[in-house]
Amino acid sequence: MCFSSAFFKLSRKVKFLVLVGFCVMILTWIATFGNVTNAVRDRPQLVELMRSQKVVTEGLRNAEESEWGNRHPSPAPVATLQPCPALSPHLRGLLALSFKPSLTLAEVEQENAQVVEGQYEPADCQPRQSVAILIPHRSREKHLLYLLQHLHPFLQRQQLHYAIYIIHQAGNVKFNRAKLLNVGYLEALKDYKWDCFIFHDVDLVPENDLNLYVCDSQPKHLVVGRNATGYRLRYKGYFGGVTAMTREQFSKVNGFSNTYWGWGGEDDDLRIRVELQRMKIVRPSPEVARYTMIFHTRDNGNEVNKDRMRLLSRTSRVWKTDGLNSCTYKELSLERVPLYINVTVDIGKPPGHP
Repeated sequence: MCFSSAFFKLSRKVKFLVLVGFCVMILTWIATFGNVTNAVRDRPQLVELMRSQKVVTEGLRNAEESEWGNRHPSPAPVATLQPCPALSPHLRGLLALSFKPSLTLAEVEQENAQVVEGQYEPADCQPRQSVAILIPHRSREKHLLYLLQHLHPFLQRQQLHYAIYIIHQAGNVKFNRAKLLNVGYLEALKDYKWDCFIFHDVDLVPENDLNLYVCDSQPKHLVVGRNATGYRLRYKGYFGGVTAMTREQFSKVNGFSNTYWGWGGEDDDLRIRVELQRMKIVRPSPEVARYTMIFHTRDNGNEVNKDRMRLLSRTSRVWKTDGLNSCTYKELSLERVPLYINVTVDIGKPPGHP
């Protein structure tokens, strides 16, 4: 009532403006309400459109994924193997070795049919280490045959992933065991990133499979005793015959020296390199680290190195430049036969050789 009396007291012009404003408000409200009503009425169609768009998008995505899958099929799932135990259940301990004069390569191959191109990996567990066995060789075919016969089952019982490399020195110049082992290390790394390297003489056969062919936190010497020395260490500091070093340890000492032509000195040189890097040589117990040395006379071309003491006196000065980083050779052939990888190389000639 108060609002009506106040309204009628206003001038005609003001009344007109108020009425116009009120009409505008009414029209705006009607327009807005109509849009909301349409939106509500059309909501099912909108939802259906969004749903159909989602179906099309997912269909395209599925089609693209299907096409990708056809071009790039996912690899078949691989069963995850448990790590092999630290001590294999297949170990036998001390073994009775025999060396049959009539043994043939075909027999050894038949006994080790699961070895493929010199390499083996257990099928029932994940090996704790991958090991490359490096054997320098020349004119020792019978010794090599005996070693392969015993070493393959020995390594398999230890549940190792391993490969055996024979590094054969071509020609008739003096034998250089150390340089051949450097070559073997470099060539083996072209095949696989091996964890551990065993530097192994061809005439030493392990007698006890508790002597594990794996690497340790320090360089390891595996030959504590042999039949030829009454199963005693040859001399204090001896580091020859069969040794085990990780990739990092061997690289740290720059490998073997390349300058030892003939018999002797190279293993003592390696020991000095190890000691210069403040590493310590470890050994298994004498009861375990036993070997049979296959009898032989000294080979022609492997005479005693009369220069070895002079070379040893300079090891501390030259080890950084004489070793893996200076090992030159020419690969003549690489053969992957059933029981080993054979690398034949020309490693050059000793100083003063015509």
